[in-house]
Amino acid sequence: MPYTAGPYAGTPGGPGPTGLPGAAPYGQPPRRTTNGLAIGSLVSGIVCCLPPLGLVLGVIALPQIRRRDQAGKGLAVAGIVLSALSCLLLVIGIATGGISTFWGGFKEGMDEAARSKSPFSLRTGQCFTPDGKLQDYATDVTVVDCERPHIGEVTGGFKVTGFDKWPGEDAIDGIAEKRCETVNGGYALDTWAVPADVWLFYYLPSSQSWRLGDRTVICAFASEKKPFRGSVRSDAPLLTGDQESFLKTVNPIETVTYREPEEDPDEDFTANKVWAMEVLGAINTAYAELGQRTWPAEAAPSVAALRKELAAASKQWLKLATAADADAYWEAYDPAWETLPGDLGADARTALDLTGTPPVGPAGEGGSV
Repeated sequence: MPYTAGPYAGTPGGPGPTGLPGAAPYGQPPRRTTNGLAIGSLVSGIVCCLPPLGLVLGVIALPQIRRRDQAGKGLAVAGIVLSALSCLLLVIGIATGGISTFWGGFKEGMDEAARSKSPFSLRTGQCFTPDGKLQDYATDVTVVDCERPHIGEVTGGFKVTGFDKWPGEDAIDGIAEKRCETVNGGYALDTWAVPADVWLFYYLPSSQSWRLGDRTVICAFASEKKPFRGSVRSDAPLLTGDQESFLKTVNPIETVTYREPEEDPDEDFTANKVWAMEVLGAINTAYAELGQRTWPAEAAPSVAALRKELAAASKQWLKLATAADADAYWEAYDPAWETLPGDLGADARTALDLTGTPPVGPAGEGGSV
C-alpha cells in the first residue's frame, strides 16, 4: 500500500514517521520556542521609554537564539535597530534642548488639564477663570495661581437644605445671597483690600443637577469687568488678634449701610426707619466694643479718635431712626451721613497694619465690598 502524507496516527508519545520518539508529524517542521529577551528588546525599542534596555536585551538575545536554536532573531535585530535609533534621538534631543522643550510642553498640557474643573469641584482659596462669560452658566472653570490674572476667588460654600423638591432658582438665589455674604465677610475681613470692582458671586445648582442630588452653592468674589491679581483672603487665621477685633467691630457698620432700601422714605417710610435703626445699632456696638479692648500704643490714639466720631454719629442717626414722618426723616438724613466717618478709622487701620485706603473704582471714587 503506498504511503500517504498526513498526521501520524500512532499513539501519543510513540515513534513518529521519522522513527524518533515524540517527533512532530511528517511534513511539519519541529516547533521552536521564541526567545523572551528578543520580544523584550522589540517592545523596548518600539515604546522608546528605555532605549538602552532594548539594545542590551537584543544583544544578549542573539547568542541565546543560536545556542538554543530558538526563534526570534528578527525580533532581536529589529529591537536593536529601533533602540539604537532611539538612543541617537535621545542624545540629539539632550544636545539641542528638544527633550526639555517637549517635556515642558507635555507638563504644561497636563497641568492645564488638571486645572480644568467643574465649578462645583472648586475649593476655598482657589482662584479661577470661567470658560466663557462670568454671568453665563458654566460647566468648566480653569484654576490658576492667585498671583496671575483671574476672574474669581472661592471663599467657601454650603449645601441647600430644607427642600424635598426643586424649589426654583429664585428661592436658592435668595438663600445664596444671604449665606454667601456672610461667607465672603468672614473670608475677607479686610474689606478695603478687595478691589472696588470685585463683588459677591456664587454658583447655584441647576434644576437638572438638583435631580442628580446636587445641593451645593459655591461662594466667591468675582469681577465682571476685568481680571484681578492677588488673593483677597484676610480671614482670622491670617490676622493678629488686634486686627481681627478691629475689623469685626467696624465692618458691620459698612455692611449695614449698603442695605439702604431702594425706596425713598416717601414711598416706604417704615423700611427706611428700620434700616436707620440697624445702622444706629452697628454704630453703638462698635463704639462700645472698641472701648473694651486695650489697643497697641501706636493704634490707641487713632482708635480713640474713631470712637469720638462714632459718638457724634450716634446722636444724628438716633434722630434719623426716630423721625416722626418722611419730612423729618429727610431733614435728619444728610446730617446723619455727614457725621458718620467715611473712612471708618483709616488711621487706626494703618496703625494696625491693615489696608488704610479704600479701593478706588473706575470713576476714581472709593468703594468697598
